[in-house]
Amino acid sequence: MTTLQWNDEEEKVLVHPQPSPETFRRVKVDDKRIINCRADVNQLMPIKYQWAWKKYLNSCANHWMPNEVSMQRDIEQWRGNALNPDERHMLKRNFGFFATAESLAANNILLGTYRLITNPECRQYLLRQAFEEAVHVHAYQYIIESLGLDEGEIFNMYMEVPCVHDKDAFCLEYIDTLTNPKFNTGTFEADQQLLKSLIAFAMIMEGLFFYVGFVQVLSLGRQNKMPGCSEQVQYILRDESLHLNFGIDVINQIKIENARLWTPEFQAEVVGMMKIAASLECRYAEETMPRGMLGLNCGMFTEFVHFVANRRLEQIGLPAAFSNARNPFPWMGEVIDLKKEKNFFETRVIEYQTGGKLSWD
Repeated sequence: MTTLQWNDEEEKVLVHPQPSPETFRRVKVDDKRIINCRADVNQLMPIKYQWAWKKYLNSCANHWMPNEVSMQRDIEQWRGNALNPDERHMLKRNFGFFATAESLAANNILLGTYRLITNPECRQYLLRQAFEEAVHVHAYQYIIESLGLDEGEIFNMYMEVPCVHDKDAFCLEYIDTLTNPKFNTGTFEADQQLLKSLIAFAMIMEGLFFYVGFVQVLSLGRQNKMPGCSEQVQYILRDESLHLNFGIDVINQIKIENARLWTPEFQAEVVGMMKIAASLECRYAEETMPRGMLGLNCGMFTEFVHFVANRRLEQIGLPAAFSNARNPFPWMGEVIDLKKEKNFFETRVIEYQTGGKLSWD
């Protein structure tokens, strides 16, 4: 490590220690691992995990900014009588959850996950993901400002509204672990804790907790209400699908490289986490939509949440937690299965990219 020392003339100078022979060893592909890797994390090449690099490139091709989406019709509808009180309540609750949840996700990446993941191509993707979380926060700020909503009310919901608070509190436990500067991997217990936190954020926060709100806002858009909000949520959902897909690959790769962590007890704990998360998301659906609207009701959302929870467990090799759960929203199927992007008004394929064509594995 480079240090600062004083010389005889009382001037501060840089002192470079003699490098060890290991410093000059070129990194080999076999040296690179997701966690607990001692290879130089500053050497991107040679790339070991092509899926991580491909996802980074796909994310760059997906670049968008919120203020490029027109909010004029949304402003007119919000100020007029196009929305009933239940629809307004639903939108504000969702904006309150999304606005702070995206910040929590960014904090988890930058203050915890990035430090503990020791593979450079995965880190490259995490940097892009952190930027996208910032864009999502920007999007909700842009919506809130455009509609003239009470900023204090919306941004404080995670402290004041129980169904919003409880979902964020569920995730904060895992943030606090990873962002603790004294937390490091390298032991069986710590490695399991990291893996559990990755599951909490990739599979639950981004893979489950956003989905009731996505369906609700996009259902408004399917009825030609709040089109600007719906369009931005479509772009956010496309980003989140990549985040989820990356998280699945990271979790499964850690399982391959550290099979001892995947004990029966740990697997049962993960299934238990998903059951708790599903109950929180079902309660959130009931509070955001107490009377049903847009052809939706809470029973449909319970079925949907259970279906998504089962899907997430299966993607990391675990058994379903809820029997006979089906997807009551077939128009969301393509997004859940991560196959291709199609807009939910079912009129055109989304091609909002600055680079090459996006395709899924």
